[in-house]
Amino acid sequence: MAFDNLSNYLTAIEAEMKASMAVSEEALAPYYGMMFYHLGWADESFSLREQKSGKRVRPLLCLLSCEACGGDWHRALPAAATVELTHNFSLIHDDIEDGSLERRHRPTVWSIWGQAQAINAGDGLFAISRLALQRLRERGVPPEQIVHAFRVVDETCLALTEGQYLDLTFEAQEAVSVEMYMQMIGNKTASLIGCATQLGSLLGTADRETVEHYRIFGHQLGLAFQVIDDILGIWGEEKTTGKGVGEDIVNKKKSLPVVYALQKGDRQLREIYSQESIAPREVQMVIEKLDSLGAREYARQTATQHRQLALAALEKADTQNRAQDKLQELALFLVEREY
Repeated sequence: MAFDNLSNYLTAIEAEMKASMAVSEEALAPYYGMMFYHLGWADESFSLREQKSGKRVRPLLCLLSCEACGGDWHRALPAAATVELTHNFSLIHDDIEDGSLERRHRPTVWSIWGQAQAINAGDGLFAISRLALQRLRERGVPPEQIVHAFRVVDETCLALTEGQYLDLTFEAQEAVSVEMYMQMIGNKTASLIGCATQLGSLLGTADRETVEHYRIFGHQLGLAFQVIDDILGIWGEEKTTGKGVGEDIVNKKKSLPVVYALQKGDRQLREIYSQESIAPREVQMVIEKLDSLGAREYARQTATQHRQLALAALEKADTQNRAQDKLQELALFLVEREY
């Protein structure tokens, strides 16, 4: 399994993230409590207990990339925490923008505490993610490397918001091509996974060519990762994915299967997606259309192609060690997963 023998990394990631989030005063405990809840460290009453959290794939990729390049992965922990906190700030905001009521089998932050406070919690995680990167100084990372790391993170945050803008715009845009879709997910999803592997390798080696190979590996893996998410968003099991059945269709998300099918010119499908909203009763009709047009198989093939490109970039790094092997395993798992 891809996550076997990785508990030491995961434990260190959680500890680093928590160390970056000290509660300053009692009056602000509920503010941080919303963040703790979203991160899986607390329940709705803010009692500290381990809840369902994400897979922590991005920080894992960061640490393993550092180690694969010959670096000490402990040194990259602040960067790993930054990547995961950045990811989670974007999720809180995405849930508001998409109107999502559940994430990871639990109510979303905004659905419990309202949109205004959820925006505050997301903004707080964004600020904390940048403060977490400052902790690289305590790990002995040279100032010029830290400045470089901040530039990578800031460029990634801008790309994330660009991707989210395009994603929301596409919902009301009738003509969206596969090329436009790939640009969107390149910003919204692949940029942060590429950031994770770039930061890790940057803290593990001074060789720029090697760092670029790891960045490309992460970016291509991110494209494959999002396409698989698109597939699961339509055909995944609700009890496994933690998302409602057909939620992406009801929200008129222009995911890859939908974009591909619409390009086929099916009149009924175009009519459904040209409506102001899609009724829940129409979801099954859409799924049947996607199946008949081969949209799932096309998306699966696309994900496999980008995984192969990711593994090719990893091979060009010309590294052989346990961390490199784990990166390959994760790449295979992320495209074969069912959640």
